[in-house]
Amino acid sequence: MQRLNYIKASPRPFEHLSTLSRYFHDCGFPGGLLELVWLRASQLNGCAYCTDMHVADALKLGEAPRRLHLIAAWREANLYSPAERAALAWTEAVTNVQDGHVPDHVFEGLKPHFDERQIADLTYAIATINAWNRLAVAFRVPLPDTPAGVR
Repeated sequence: MQRLNYIKASPRPFEHLSTLSRYFHDCGFPGGLLELVWLRASQLNGCAYCTDMHVADALKLGEAPRRLHLIAAWREANLYSPAERAALAWTEAVTNVQDGHVPDHVFEGLKPHFDERQIADLTYAIATINAWNRLAVAFRVPLPDTPAGVR
């Protein structure tokens, strides 16, 4: 059961976070990269609501179901481009900061594929999905009966 309707309780931060999320859909990331990144972070954070939503959004964008099914095993699957692999490695490193750092080699792996603005935008996008995940998990946002798939 949902603990608190955080949107109703404090709508202004929700509006700002929503505006930030919309920015990433228009900032020039190729194809479904953003949805792959947001899906992987949501899995790592154990957020069923966001995982469900980003699978639905990725499918709407034409993402192959097989790639979505295997995203948790992206290192072992040959289904992801070098740029996607670099972004997924960065997503995992930035999401899992409990040990206090993000490795230099993971950052360096981004540089052949993304310019500085794209790296900054990607990192903001990862921070944003981590915020959404923490809200949904903390307040126990329920999984809808049908996939959310709504931005």
